[in-house]
Amino acid sequence: MGLLLGLLLLDHLTVVTYGHPILKAPESVTGPWKGDVTIPCTYGPLQGYTQVLVKWLVHRGLDPVTIFLHDSSGDHIQQSKYRGRLQVNHKIPGDVSLQLNTLEMDDRSHYTCEVTWQTPNGNQVVRDKIIELRVQKFSVSKPTVTTGSGYGFTVPQGMSITLQCQAWGSPPINYAWYKEQTNNLEPIKVAVLSTLLFKPAMVADSGSYFCTAKARVGSEQRSNTVKFVVEDSSKSIKTKTETPTTMKYPLEATSTMNLIWNWTTEVDGYLGKTNAEPGKDLPIFSIVLIISLCCIVVFIMAYVMLCRKTSQQGCCSSKELSSQTPGNDYSEDPCLGQENQTIAWINSDYAHLLHTASTDYELLATKDTGVC
Repeated sequence: MGLLLGLLLLDHLTVVTYGHPILKAPESVTGPWKGDVTIPCTYGPLQGYTQVLVKWLVHRGLDPVTIFLHDSSGDHIQQSKYRGRLQVNHKIPGDVSLQLNTLEMDDRSHYTCEVTWQTPNGNQVVRDKIIELRVQKFSVSKPTVTTGSGYGFTVPQGMSITLQCQAWGSPPINYAWYKEQTNNLEPIKVAVLSTLLFKPAMVADSGSYFCTAKARVGSEQRSNTVKFVVEDSSKSIKTKTETPTTMKYPLEATSTMNLIWNWTTEVDGYLGKTNAEPGKDLPIFSIVLIISLCCIVVFIMAYVMLCRKTSQQGCCSSKELSSQTPGNDYSEDPCLGQENQTIAWINSDYAHLLHTASTDYELLATKDTGVC
């Protein structure tokens, strides 16, 4: 009997000690001066336990002072010093962490997180945790450069692009942007903001950039240099569509003129086109001149052949004429030139005239003799 009572007493003590929700919070938290900080305070919700009251207290002197209160009526900030920069999270069940913005040096203190639950039997259970808040002046960290677009650091011309410089430290943080120059000249300061805006980005904006960050404490920090390139969209399209000026293989003729003058030559067993490569074709006026000369040559050759045929026919006619005339003693060549034929005609007529004159002379002499 005594043993049973002992077991029941032990079970009651276990429920009292471990059956209620347990608050979890760190011993201390360090926040940046002029920055924001979150003081964690959480618990694991238990079935049958209902949160009734949440308090945050700050230790000022001997007695703690309530600065935040949450009950069934809502949130209540008890001190004017914390209004506008203090809030408690209610979105996640069991999370009652305190967020404090724009830390001042006199915010350093011990803060108490206190939660009250109603148990299943109607009683109330209170648990609390004390956390030390430290406020420290942090020097600025090394800034990083990011871009506000999906193009990265190579963008097309005409786009609105931003380069962002980000650093962590005690605010306020002063930023500056620089563009490097060639020939070891000093960089040019182009902006004094955390964001460098190109609206729109031009080809002349291409170059190497870096940013600097400076806080109230510590030295100035510089980011890595980034190469920002703005591509000329018109040139890139022209480059893609432009035909190469040199080819390793002969090109096919693409016009009627090329088909006409598409001569071929054979050198060492390789058959290649004389106008295969672009840029080596004859100019238009040269082609027209060649065609004109060829036409003139063809016309002259046709005219010569026609004249020769006409001369042969005239030669044959002269031969027939001379065969009917007595005393023909010129050359017997059937195809004399036009000048030789003219001379032959003159000689023939002259001989015929002499022959006729001799006959008449003889007849006159005979008449005279008879008279005598």
